[in-house]
Amino acid sequence: MLSDLALGFSIAFTASNLLLCLLGCLIGTLIGVLPGIGPIATVSILLPFTFGISPVGSMIMLAGIYYGAQYGGSTTAILVRMPGEASSIVTTIDGHEMARKGRAGAALAIAALSSFAAGSVATLVIGAFARPLGAVALLLGPEDYFALILLGLVFSIVLASGSILKAIVAVLIGIILASVGTDVETGVQRLTFGQTSLLEGIGITVLAMGLFGVGEILRNLEEGESGRPIDAAIGRLWPDRDEMSRSAAPALRGTMIGSLLGVLPGSGTLLAPFASYVLEKKLSRTPERFGHGAPEGVAGPEAANNAAAQTCFIPLMSLGLPPNAVMALMLGALTIQGIAPGPQVFTKNPDLFWGMVASMWIGNVMLLVINLPLIGLWVSLLRVPYRLLYPAILLFCCIGLFSVNRLPADIYFMAAFGVVGLFLVKLGFESTPLVLGFVLGDSLEANFRRTLILADGDWTAFVASPLAVILLVAAGVLLVFTLLPRARKGREAIFTEA
Repeated sequence: MLSDLALGFSIAFTASNLLLCLLGCLIGTLIGVLPGIGPIATVSILLPFTFGISPVGSMIMLAGIYYGAQYGGSTTAILVRMPGEASSIVTTIDGHEMARKGRAGAALAIAALSSFAAGSVATLVIGAFARPLGAVALLLGPEDYFALILLGLVFSIVLASGSILKAIVAVLIGIILASVGTDVETGVQRLTFGQTSLLEGIGITVLAMGLFGVGEILRNLEEGESGRPIDAAIGRLWPDRDEMSRSAAPALRGTMIGSLLGVLPGSGTLLAPFASYVLEKKLSRTPERFGHGAPEGVAGPEAANNAAAQTCFIPLMSLGLPPNAVMALMLGALTIQGIAPGPQVFTKNPDLFWGMVASMWIGNVMLLVINLPLIGLWVSLLRVPYRLLYPAILLFCCIGLFSVNRLPADIYFMAAFGVVGLFLVKLGFESTPLVLGFVLGDSLEANFRRTLILADGDWTAFVASPLAVILLVAAGVLLVFTLLPRARKGREAIFTEA
């Protein structure tokens, strides 16, 4: 592997590839920071520009955009509680609370350092375990993926700090919203109410920007200027010793979780930060700090989503199976270049694979250099008055949404979900379980139906795989251990009142 890495660095360190890597990282950070503009839209727009670039150069640039967006996505999540990327949703929970307490600079630094460490380790994982990990992912059946997604939904319920019942209801609402649109298998329109703009379903950007962006704006406008969440002192632009010590182990565990889940086709990059957050909350001796500005709640999920964003290249390059939409676009870019990803890449195009792997480490260094000096710039956004900040946020959301599909209906739906988000807060519901239910809803349904089709309607197929049984049991145990303490507290409260 050392000789292969030497080959990769000799390719990645050429002037043209270094420039493309820097360009990809800059664009990725920018689209991560700007709400509503995601890597899928950006890669789609830039895809035609890669035709005149070498296959290695095009993959280096597109990869930089993808994992660079994970860095930038945490910025708006921490500063204005609006995740630039869906994978940064978890970061809003404690990252924004740190900002409200005057620790915005520390939160951004923890996010950048955790992302750098995770990205560096994930690069080594790609180089060392591309073939075996890709082979393991290929062996999983639809019942295994169904159980894995179900476990992810249980994570979102456990993560909720409020009522478990309300969290379950929120997840179910998210799954229902994910079913809106045209059924791929039957062609039947579901929950479209005759609206042609809903035939392709509801976009995750529309939902996330509505609930977390417009909803947050409406909530703070209702509270008035005195209740604005970013009126606290800025504080130091660097974490103190206690915050660093609290963040080190969660970042390492988040890296391990993200490296494993990123390999799995589906929603591994979205599931990883949720899994990391739940794990840190369970391992903590003071779980009550989570949700109130715990640095572990920033370090773990940020490390997890960045590690997953890089290891998801394993099934793409080793098996030719894109695990998500961005990887599918990159598969298209390689196909246009006349390269078929798969096991033959290691022998026929070693410069492509190892050049991209080496560029990822270089890109992580670039992103660290880009992001840490700019912490002061991002934190300076805290001083912008609401009367200027909120219209700017709404403008970026509208521009980003309209640039994806060029549909005015997306703007209307975003506004509608903003009102829904405000009412959810008033009713005591959390938006995070709803969003995760929405994100995983399509994969949950697809694998559910695929399992029954392959088994001719035999329901025992869901427990036919040992891995599926383990995952289902883990989901049940996790839910029970979460419900028991709350049920015990409820009984104690009843007896106390009596």
